[in-house]
Amino acid sequence: MFSTRLRADLALGFNAFVWGTTFVVVKDALADSSVYVYLALRFGLAAIILATVFHRSLRELDKKSFWAGAQIGLFMLGGYVFQTAGLQYTTPSKAAFITGCSVVLVPLLLALFGKPINAWIWSGAAAALLGLYFLTVPAEGFAALNKGDVLVFLCAVMFAFQLILIGRHVEHHSIGALAFLQVAVTGVFSALLVPIFAATHIDPPRLAWTKIFIFALLVTSIGSTVIGFYFQVWAQKHTTSSHAAILLTLEPVFAALTSWLVAHERLGPRALFGATLILSGILLAELKGATPVTPGSPEPSVYSAQEQ
Repeated sequence: MFSTRLRADLALGFNAFVWGTTFVVVKDALADSSVYVYLALRFGLAAIILATVFHRSLRELDKKSFWAGAQIGLFMLGGYVFQTAGLQYTTPSKAAFITGCSVVLVPLLLALFGKPINAWIWSGAAAALLGLYFLTVPAEGFAALNKGDVLVFLCAVMFAFQLILIGRHVEHHSIGALAFLQVAVTGVFSALLVPIFAATHIDPPRLAWTKIFIFALLVTSIGSTVIGFYFQVWAQKHTTSSHAAILLTLEPVFAALTSWLVAHERLGPRALFGATLILSGILLAELKGATPVTPGSPEPSVYSAQEQ
C-alpha cells in the first residue's frame, strides 16, 4: 500500500515523536522515583529484552568487544544521569533542545583531535551555541541560570562522546553486542550507584509503583530503546540521510508540543528564539556538514554514528 521509502520516513517520524514525548514522560516518572532507581529499572529491562533479541551476537563476545561496549556504555550512563537529574529542575522542551546540541558538539570535539570540519559545520555550531545561550540564560544574566539546564548540557557533551566512540568501534564489533553492552552497562552502574548516593544522601532511593511510573518505565525501556532502535536501523537502510536528519530534528519540536499540551509549558520569546537557532544549527550541521545522522534525544542509537 505504501512504498518502502514512505514507510521508512514514517518510521523515523514515529521515532522522533516517541523520543520527543519521553522527555515529559521521564519528568513525570521522577515524581515517583529517584534518578538512579529509575535508570537502573529502565535500562535493566531494556538490557534483558536486547539480550533476548541479540542472543546469537552475545555468544561471540570477546574482551575487545566487551571493552568497546563498556566505554560506550559509560558515556551513555553519564548522558542519562545528567539528563535525568537535569529534568528535575528544567522543563522537558528546554531539555530536548539542549540535548539536541550533541549533534553539533560531535564535529567540534573531533576537531580538537585534528579532524577538519567545514564552514557549514562551524556555522551550524555557532547558530546552535548562540541558540543555547538565548534558550538557557535569562535576561538577568548567568547568575539566574537554571542548574537543570547546566546538567542537561553536560548530558549533551556525554552523548557527543558516546557517538564518537560508537563511530570508532561500530565497524569492528557486532552491532547487536554493542547495543546490548551500552544499555547493560548503563543499567548495572545505575544500580551500583543507588546505595552510594543513598549513603551520601545526595539522591536517597525512593520508588512508588504508580500507574504513571509503570507507564513511563514501559514506554522508555521498550518503546524508546528497543522498538525505536529497530525502527531507526530499518528506516535508515531505505531512506536518505537528509530525510533522516530532517525527520529526527522534529524530536525537540515534539517534546515542546507535548510539554505544552500536557504540562502547559510556555517558551517565552527569548527561549523560543534560542530554540529556533538550535534547530537551524542542527539542520545546517546535519544536511550540509556531512555529519552523522544522530537523534538529539534520550535514545542515541548505535547506528547514529555509522556515517562518521
